[in-house]
Amino acid sequence: MLLMQVINDNSCSWINDLLPRTNIQSIEGNNDCEWLIIGAGYTGLSAARKLAELNPTQKIILVDAQCAGEGASSRNSGYLVDTTLNDGFTSNKELENYKKKSDIYFLGINAVKKFIDDYQVDCDWNQCGKYFASSKIKDKKILTNFSNLLTKLGNDHKLYENYELSKKLGTKFYNIALYTKGGILLHPGKLARSMVNALPKNVQLYENSNLLNWSSFKDYICCDFKNGKIKTKKIIFATNGFLQSLGIKVNYNFPITLTASMTRSLTDYEFKSIGQPTEWGVLPVRPMGATIRMTKDRRILIRNTAEVYNPFIMSKEELKKRSLFQKIGIAKRFPELPQNIIQSTWSGIVSRTRNSSQIFEKIRENIFVAGCYNGSGIGVGTLFGEQIAIKANNENSKEIEVIERRNKPTWLPPQKILNIAIRSRLFYERFIAKSEI
Repeated sequence: MLLMQVINDNSCSWINDLLPRTNIQSIEGNNDCEWLIIGAGYTGLSAARKLAELNPTQKIILVDAQCAGEGASSRNSGYLVDTTLNDGFTSNKELENYKKKSDIYFLGINAVKKFIDDYQVDCDWNQCGKYFASSKIKDKKILTNFSNLLTKLGNDHKLYENYELSKKLGTKFYNIALYTKGGILLHPGKLARSMVNALPKNVQLYENSNLLNWSSFKDYICCDFKNGKIKTKKIIFATNGFLQSLGIKVNYNFPITLTASMTRSLTDYEFKSIGQPTEWGVLPVRPMGATIRMTKDRRILIRNTAEVYNPFIMSKEELKKRSLFQKIGIAKRFPELPQNIIQSTWSGIVSRTRNSSQIFEKIRENIFVAGCYNGSGIGVGTLFGEQIAIKANNENSKEIEVIERRNKPTWLPPQKILNIAIRSRLFYERFIAKSEI
């Protein structure tokens, strides 16, 4: 299987907040190892860290097509979620199924928190909760039903309306919102970078190294790269949005391309004009509505596009087109602010399944995969990385038992039919949520 080169834009604010890394190595020549991990995002980095802990004398190689941690892991909106209202295209109405998911989210939060505590990480962690918000009064019914579900699960939450809500957010755009207390906002780039820095000595990291072909034999796997090969006894695929391009679980996952923009920091005058709100995050009630954040340093992030698009690259011209939607979205919510405050726009890839479940399994005796987080990759990706390492090491854990209780991903139709179905669904959801974009 010949794979295309992954090329990300270089304008993501989260990544540009960080100092550039040095001593980046790419694969050259032939290599042998006991363990190979493909993908150095939250999942791959966590898997490598755990494998090194379990096998301190064995050689572990971690490879990424880009710079480690600078793909989707650093390009998301920075929500470590406790609950979700819209998992992909559907909402979970069955209490037991939702409980299975919320249990995984809870374990994901714990996994990230433990990493942060163990390594004394500064990633702007703020357990300020989050809002599911809408400008439509009629969406109160959706949020009331969701409130009833959260009450049954014992999740701390509160409904806000109109004036009280505008004081919290600094915008009069929203009329109804459900606040959940357990969510965390953080800086995704700082968290991903800290995981790169925490890699143990027996992990060899290779970056900017695209996997071109891979072949499985009885006792080993052989992987071809542009300037070298790796022969390994066991492999873990942790590429999330690029699983399909690697031929992994092809009929059970698909990539979606998202774009986001972030403003510069607001001036004292601008910040005062919107009421000087504390840091907050809003997720949409409607699946295609906008995700909005007010960061602790007074920047506004907006993500209001999702589409079937070439996952390997988006041109500057295409990014500019999408930034216009984000400019409109910010102006809707904050008409007091200037129109030219967007500082950067970037793209990123998420992985979806038909029923919004995750992939976590042994494909063959020496091949393992974890991914497809449906937009909840910070916590779940960290958790699944650690636990797939434990599973690949022929061990078990209470966390794996919880993960295995989830509903498994359901089968998808062939690619051409699937793309038509996804585009149709996205168009429909975008039309329904047009006032929320």
